[in-house]
Amino acid sequence: MADRRWPTRRLGRWWWRRGLRARVTITAAVALLIAFAAFDLLLFGVLRASLTRSLDDSAGQAASDVVALINADRLPDPVPVAPEITVQVLDRSGHITDVSPGADRLVPLLSEPEAATAAANRAGWVLNGSPFDMPALLRVDAARAQDGSLVIAAVPYNSVSDSLTVVARALALGTPVLFALFTWVIWLAAGSTLRPVGALRRGAARITATGVPRSDLPVPEARDEIRELALTLNDMLSRLATAQQRQRALVSDTAHELRSPIASIRTQLEVALDHPSRQDWAATARDVHADTLRLAKLAEDLLLLARLDERAAGGSTGLARPVPVGLVSVANEAAARYATARVPVTTAAGVAEAAEVLVPGHRDGLDRLLVNLLDNAVRYAASGVTIAVRPDGAWAELTVTDDGPGIPACDRERAFDRFARLDPARSRDGDEPGGAGLGLAIVRATAQAHGGTARLEPSPAGPGLRAIVRLPLATTVS
Repeated sequence: MADRRWPTRRLGRWWWRRGLRARVTITAAVALLIAFAAFDLLLFGVLRASLTRSLDDSAGQAASDVVALINADRLPDPVPVAPEITVQVLDRSGHITDVSPGADRLVPLLSEPEAATAAANRAGWVLNGSPFDMPALLRVDAARAQDGSLVIAAVPYNSVSDSLTVVARALALGTPVLFALFTWVIWLAAGSTLRPVGALRRGAARITATGVPRSDLPVPEARDEIRELALTLNDMLSRLATAQQRQRALVSDTAHELRSPIASIRTQLEVALDHPSRQDWAATARDVHADTLRLAKLAEDLLLLARLDERAAGGSTGLARPVPVGLVSVANEAAARYATARVPVTTAAGVAEAAEVLVPGHRDGLDRLLVNLLDNAVRYAASGVTIAVRPDGAWAELTVTDDGPGIPACDRERAFDRFARLDPARSRDGDEPGGAGLGLAIVRATAQAHGGTARLEPSPAGPGLRAIVRLPLATTVS
């Protein structure tokens, strides 16, 4: 059996294959056509009703004037009325007693019952005047006098018909012209409205061709949705350009960081292979193992940052659901692990005995955050590092303070950048090699992943640096 929905589907496919400008114009044109048709019908109907009412009023007024003459017993013969009005006066038996000039004296326009009904309702009747040798259509009204006689007044309908014919012709000719004119205007307006979209498309095509996101898409002057779209796209492209630049910088920095340990491993192995008899294989193994650990540490840090970035972007990281974690216990355990560090690492007075400060999160991540802070602090501290934990309203505050040289104010924010190098001490030359420059970047990314912040400020006790991490308390999480 044939699919009855086939014409509808074909029409739907045809419609959606049209351009936006064509669809807007067709939709507006159809709505305009319906509006014009409704307006024409309404205008024609109102005009016909108005002209018909005017004829009825004329016939009714003529009948009322004749009734007034009858009531005053001053009705002349013939009955005095306007030339276009025909009047007949019927007695109680329905016979014609008086007429206007030229009116039929033998056959009444309405029978006595019809005239009585018209007089009672005071409503105009439509009558065919051909049998009375009068115009084809008449509007007839009636009125009753005090002596019981009925006055019938008729007015030709041809004047109304002629007027309606003229109006109908004017509408039939003028409406298509106006419809075509308005449709053309709609086509031009739709094209003008969509012109900024075309400019945006061409700008996007240029960006696609070059592969470089640039926030230079044209922004229209009109304060409309297209302008908002252009601004949003430019903002998105600006963010993409920044992200692309950061990605390139990250790749470049990562390659630079990987090059040093790989070059060291390669050099040591090549020397050992060239001179196997004179090589201290144990020392070579220790050096290669140290470089391998540096590579593993860098890979772990980069993987952690990638997971934190994915979590910040709203993606899935595979991390378990956050649970309350005690910062006091994390601080005490971290301090214990640094018992053999270059400088003493202690907790502030009262921390060990303080009530637990719970924050929602992942213990491994928070432990890694604190370890990174302690590694930096131990590397630069002169005599010691102090860990402190305290609640501050709806927040928990974790601080790590050292008495090292500190960081200038202009560099404190830059210290959180990935692969940041703030002074020569961070190079890998010397007995105390620096890190890869990812520690503080991991600290901030971890704090943000837990809904908190991280910053650096001078040590309040004198020379040195204090790292402050603020995290929301577990009690504030719904």
